[in-house]
Order: sequence, then structure tokens, then C-alpha cells
Amino acid sequence: MNDWPEGWSDDNRGPRYGRGSAGARPESARVMRQVRRGPAVPPGPRSGYDGSGPAAPPHGAGVPQQPSYVDGRGHEPGAGDGYDSGYNTGQVYGAPGGRGPGAPGGASAGRPRPAPNWRRRIKWTAITVAGVLVVTSVATYFWADSKLRREVDLSKVIDRPEGGDGTNYLIVGSDSREGMSKEDEKKLHTGGAEGKRTDSMMILHVGDNGDTLISLPRDSDVVVPSYQGSTSGKVFPAQGRHTKLNATYAEDGPTLLVRTIEANTGLRIDHYVEIGFQGFASIVDAVGGVEIDIDKGFKDKWSGADFEAGKQTLNGQEALAFVRTRHAFAASDLQRTKNQQKFLAALAHQVATPSTILNPFKFYPTMGAGLDSLIVDKDMSLWDLASMFWAMKGVSGGDGTSMNMPISGSAGGNLVWDKAKVKTLVDELNNDEKVTVSGN
Repeated sequence: MNDWPEGWSDDNRGPRYGRGSAGARPESARVMRQVRRGPAVPPGPRSGYDGSGPAAPPHGAGVPQQPSYVDGRGHEPGAGDGYDSGYNTGQVYGAPGGRGPGAPGGASAGRPRPAPNWRRRIKWTAITVAGVLVVTSVATYFWADSKLRREVDLSKVIDRPEGGDGTNYLIVGSDSREGMSKEDEKKLHTGGAEGKRTDSMMILHVGDNGDTLISLPRDSDVVVPSYQGSTSGKVFPAQGRHTKLNATYAEDGPTLLVRTIEANTGLRIDHYVEIGFQGFASIVDAVGGVEIDIDKGFKDKWSGADFEAGKQTLNGQEALAFVRTRHAFAASDLQRTKNQQKFLAALAHQVATPSTILNPFKFYPTMGAGLDSLIVDKDMSLWDLASMFWAMKGVSGGDGTSMNMPISGSAGGNLVWDKAKVKTLVDELNNDEKVTVSGN
């Protein structure tokens, strides 16, 4: 049976192509675009797509006319709205919302994106920030702890008095030239003397009833007690020998200095902290200088000081000259100790400002410079050091007492302590009471 429309035969279909055919593939078959879909053609005679249209062209009339592509959509303009290739809207497979299962983005892309869960985001942000802070704090602690030079063994101090309430720190500023070049010594006016001596000594008492900072003049007259040599371990008996307080440090270092202070006061020293010339200047420079108000200008060729009265910011070199000067004052060492207290209070205040603590580019260099230059006792912890620092800041802010050791006079060029006042002062410190004694 011939299943072609009437008037057509298998022989007049024109050149054929396909497997087993010698005819060339028509151009229209290779480039045909999408054509309108419609219902399947039912079997039987087909005069049109729906069986009701006009009959096929007569034999020999050629291939039926193809739809034109004038508008690029596979049908002529005005051919009706029923045709849609699916590529104009992306609805290739007729899925609702303009996207089928195979369309880019998936079927869910047509739905509105859910609003962000801000509570969840804030929660995880807070957890992340807290984690970073914890890790940074722990890392900073171990870094700082590893830099502490725990070189002083207070267990070598013999015949120690009983401890009282609160904590007593002995803070020593030495004239150590450790790490300094000849150029540094000239610049800082330190000279090139061998060994170490003390330019300043202070006792800081930290307690519940206010903190107290007491300066011990380097020319204080003291009796050298029996002591155990820091290197030899040999015990040297007391001989009633009088000397200046700073001479005991030069004789056998920190342990003899602690032993002498304890024997002459009855106050137990719990911790020892020492800083040298270079370290002091480095801390001041790391913090960006320290602002201080100088009451009266002065000059001193020995320390290199040359200051006018008024507020000014001192760098490391200038700060060292300020705290070392004594020849320019009639009160000599007593005025120097007051200047040292004043400057240390200003330095503590400067270090504790948010601009230093919250700025890692200032905080870490300042902490590094301080820790590199400090020598402490073997039992000193970072917590102890922080407690000392905040107590000094408190004293500078008016929350404590700052004074010199009470002096009654002088003998042989040395300053003699007022024994009665010293005893009252020590009793108040041991009982952690508010200090009522005043110094010079």
C-alpha cells in the first residue's frame, strides 16, 4: 500500500538521502530550525495535518511549502500565539515558572531566595571573634612568658623576715650597659664603667587598702648584714659595716641588695624587678615618647639633661637623662627619686592608654622592649608583673601613695633613715593598712 498522499508515489518523491541512498542531503534537512509542535497525525489518508485542510499538491508539484523564518521563531509574523519554541522563555519542557528540570539553575531558581538568618550569622561571627581572641591571648601569654629573664634566686637570701599582707616588689634601675655600643654610651651619656650599680631603688607595696610606692635614695646609710654569696655560696658574717645602699648591689648583686633592705627595715621582699639603661630608653621609644610636665627647667652635663619648664614629650634618650639627673638639684638624690617616681607614673599611664593596648603595632613592640630588658626573680609570673604594672598606674592616678623613705639627717655624706618612722611605715605595710607616715 502506498502511504503517501494521493497523487504521490515512491518514485516521484525527488532525490532521497539517507543510508543506501546516493542522493545528497537537502540543505533544509541540515539547517532546519525548530518547527511548531502539534498533535500526532492519525493513521489513514492525510490531506492535511488535521484531515480537514486542503489536499496535498498534485503529482509533480514538488515539496510542500515549508514555514518561513522571518521573525527567527520558526513561523511568520502574525501566525498566531500558539507557537513557542521554548527557547524564548526558557520553558523548553513546559515546566511552570519558566524553567524545566534541565534548565540552568534548577527548578528552585524560580522561587524567591529566602531571607538571610541574621541571628545565626551574628552567633557564628561572635563565636569566630571569641575564638580568635582566645587563640591570640594564649599565644601572647606564652610568647611574653618565654621572654622573661628569671635570673634572680631569692632563695639564696638568708635570715629573712616573716611576710605580711599584700605583695612587696623591689624595683631597681641599674646602670647596666648590657647590649650597648660605644656610640650608644656616648649618646645616652652613660659612660663606659665596668660592672653594674643602681641609679634608683623603689619598694612598691600592692595591697587591698591602697598601693604605696617608696623610693630608697641610693646614698642611704645602711648596715651590711651577714649574707650568702650569690656565686660562691659562702656565708659572710656581719661586721657592723656601714655603706651606701647602692654599694651593696655593686658588691654582690641583687641578693645582697634584697638581704640588706630586709635586714634594715624588717620588710620582706616578695619579688625583684630590674631594668637597665638601654631597656628603659627602648620602652620609652616603643611607646612613642612620654609626656611630662616639668616644673622648673634644668641642665646637667653629667646626664646630658637640658630641659625647659612646661609640658613636653620625652624620647628614650631624654627620659633617661631626666631620671638620672641629680647634680642639678640642691636636694641631689632626694629630688632625683621624686623625678623618677613622677616619670614612671607618666610612663605607666602612657602604656595603659587604649591607643597603645589596642594597637598591635605599638603594643607588641612596647611589651617586647620591656620584657627583653627586664631581669626578675625566678618566682615571678606574668600575673605578678601585670599586678605590679597596674599598681604603679594606680599610684600615678592618685589611687595610692608615693613617697621617699623617711630621712632624719645625714652622716658622712650618707642619708640616715628615721628609724621610728620607718618602723611605723613597715608595720602599716605588713598589716596592709593605709600609710600615715610621710617621707621627705
